[in-house]
Amino acid sequence: MTAPAIAIEVEGLTKSFDGRQVVRNLSMTVKRGTIYGFLGPNGSGKTTTIRMLCGLLTPDSGRGTCLGYDIRTEADKIKLHVGYMTQRFSLYQDLSVRENLEFIARLYGIPNARTAAERMIARLGLEGRGEQIAGSLSGGWKQRLALGACTLPKPQLLLLDEPTAGVDPKARREFWAQIHTLAAEGLTVLVSTHYMDEAERCHEIAYIAYGDLLAHGTVDEVIAGSGLVTFTVSSRGDNGGLAQLGHALEAAPGVDMVAPFGTSLHVCGRDRAALEAAIASYRSDASLVFEPAEPTLEDVFIDLMTRAKDNFQ
Repeated sequence: MTAPAIAIEVEGLTKSFDGRQVVRNLSMTVKRGTIYGFLGPNGSGKTTTIRMLCGLLTPDSGRGTCLGYDIRTEADKIKLHVGYMTQRFSLYQDLSVRENLEFIARLYGIPNARTAAERMIARLGLEGRGEQIAGSLSGGWKQRLALGACTLPKPQLLLLDEPTAGVDPKARREFWAQIHTLAAEGLTVLVSTHYMDEAERCHEIAYIAYGDLLAHGTVDEVIAGSGLVTFTVSSRGDNGGLAQLGHALEAAPGVDMVAPFGTSLHVCGRDRAALEAAIASYRSDASLVFEPAEPTLEDVFIDLMTRAKDNFQ
């Protein structure tokens, strides 16, 4: 039987806790083999959304399928095909790398547990560390071991909850190389992250804020759909003047956001005419250089966060 091209398709998902809607009327489609990133403020419903998408949490209303199974009536079947990697290392600290992987293999009834563990050690570049106690591994190596453990049973769907928090850039890059390899083999990945460079590594992203899906699509589509107009402002002189300019522009009509980026400012607005009017009086200053620029994903992220309404308030 050929696997369907769509891994997840849901419509109108809503979930409340203690009378407060955590997710509202969410609809989404995720293609098989896609790395789908979830962005949004803490407490905005990302984890609740992911759990409903894959049948781990029953919605109050709405319908959908995950891996071909109904998320309401066939949740137990979905769970058999899901791997879940938490932000916190959750394997046995006092067992070796090999012993942890062997334990997982036996737990899932994988034949030849020792061989399966050794193959995973080789696949993840953990050769030479098989007998090392898991608790003594660095953050990056623990992360790699956790990824091996949750993919050892060959799930069709992988959930990653801020998987690289506290991990150095080199280890993060190596981790994402592994994720892309797995996705190319057909694994569907749902990942929540606050790192913009990680979001840009996803095939598609969704921005969720306080229960509402505000934007989704490829990174380019989300940036284009933001409607933001951006100017980069740099200074030929004292950067202290740039900081003062930033404070002044934040209060100017037509300016929706000012964000420092190194030795420059990103000045953004959704109304081009109003934004250009706001910066017009400063463009004659010979010490300042204004250049039109494309908004970054971080510009869009901050803009969406600023406009989102906190449903705790």
